[in-house]
Amino acid sequence: MPIDAPSLADLQRTAMIFNGFPNVDRSWHRLVEQTAPAVDLDRAEHRALLLRWLNSWGCRIRYPREGEPAPFDDGVAAWWRRWGPELPAAALAALADEEITRLGDAYAGLVAVEVSAGPVRRTLGPTAAAKALYALRPNAIMPWDAAIAAALHGGRDGPAFAAHQRLGRQWAAAVLAEAGVEERRLAALVGRPRISLAKILDEYLYVSVTMSAAVSREG
Repeated sequence: MPIDAPSLADLQRTAMIFNGFPNVDRSWHRLVEQTAPAVDLDRAEHRALLLRWLNSWGCRIRYPREGEPAPFDDGVAAWWRRWGPELPAAALAALADEEITRLGDAYAGLVAVEVSAGPVRRTLGPTAAAKALYALRPNAIMPWDAAIAAALHGGRDGPAFAAHQRLGRQWAAAVLAEAGVEERRLAALVGRPRISLAKILDEYLYVSVTMSAAVSREG
């Protein structure tokens, strides 16, 4: 499904839609404030806060009952020890090719982390893994959902996620050049202050792909 690269006007349009959703940023800003200066998965309280934030965005990861194992906590802690040092510090528009390749590998590892505390085995999965990576590196990583991944890349594996970041890098650079401002100024210009350009681009895709698909099904 071809999706046009967004212009500044496109991002302003989708920002108006997102700003109309009740409390759309509340849980995100709470996570940012509670984990400042950044989410650190070496810390048990940050792992718990990440789980709660993911569930606030519809991931439905079961919380372990008292006395049960905590596979999400154990799994993301182990994943962080392996991949945390590999995650990029640069913003999306400035990511190097090798950083994007590593992101694809890190994403694939996170997708496979077991999170089920019950009798049925369940892994974190593609959408929750993408959201978690965004939470860890909000300036660098453009998340996705199932509809966006299928429409743009035809799959949700590591190479597809890397391709998604390359697309995001291209779009970010283009809209920054169009606006002629740095990223923080651009976020305010489109009406989404305190939200990264990577997430603003994801919101454009959510409106263009995910919401459009939902409307088509209802029609």
